[in-house]
Amino acid sequence: MGLGKQIRLKRIFSHPSGRLCSVAVDHFVGYADSLPPGLDNLPKLLAELVAERPDAVTMQKGTALTCWAPHAGKAALIMQSGCFTVDERILEMLTDPEECVRSGADAIAIAIGVRGANEGKFIKHLAAGVTAAAKYDLPVISHIYPREFGPNGARILHDADNIAWAVRVGIECGADVIKVGYTGDPTSFGQIVSSCPVPVVAAGGPKAETLEQALTLMAGVVQSGASGATIGRNIWGHSDIGAALRAFKAVLHDGRTPSEALASAKI
Repeated sequence: MGLGKQIRLKRIFSHPSGRLCSVAVDHFVGYADSLPPGLDNLPKLLAELVAERPDAVTMQKGTALTCWAPHAGKAALIMQSGCFTVDERILEMLTDPEECVRSGADAIAIAIGVRGANEGKFIKHLAAGVTAAAKYDLPVISHIYPREFGPNGARILHDADNIAWAVRVGIECGADVIKVGYTGDPTSFGQIVSSCPVPVVAAGGPKAETLEQALTLMAGVVQSGASGATIGRNIWGHSDIGAALRAFKAVLHDGRTPSEALASAKI
């Protein structure tokens, strides 16, 4: 691994625990029917998030180019290149490693779907991105979503077998960090994590009914030995965004229980 990649990864995994607590605001075409509450004002949202110092924030390139400059140096910047819907109505890449480096990003995220008719095309997107990023010593963070297609449409899967397959795809394509859905069970997720030669980061998952439920899942992620998590709607979908982020940091960085984290965040 070259020096440039080492430095960028250390900026992302900067906490002494070695675990990542990052926030994703890269939601785009997958939510085209209605923008999720909390994402309607990106400049305001980013200011609230950065004030609580997440390790990194993942965003699409347009958000980075228009909104990130005031926050440079306060958190690592991860630019998302993937752009697809679960049903594959859209399947594109919006940026490349050169543009990410030119924009000051610390890593490129490449979101892909696995299972389904276009699995090979998605895998090629990721493998090609890894090859292109190597020229710039830019870390590649793969976001890999197994799916199931049925008469009522497509849905994302979180069972252990499919998550293990997603991680294997990330390994074989050469990703530096692999982000996948949490299986919901620290034992099964831990087995997947322990078999992976690169850091595995959990996705924050769908909006939980309560913040305590979301924090309980993240406590399981910590127990599994994973390298942290990237959270979206369970932070910016909360009525107190800053307090929610503080609570997640308490669990992921400090290993606190959900109840301790809620108390420390004053929720």
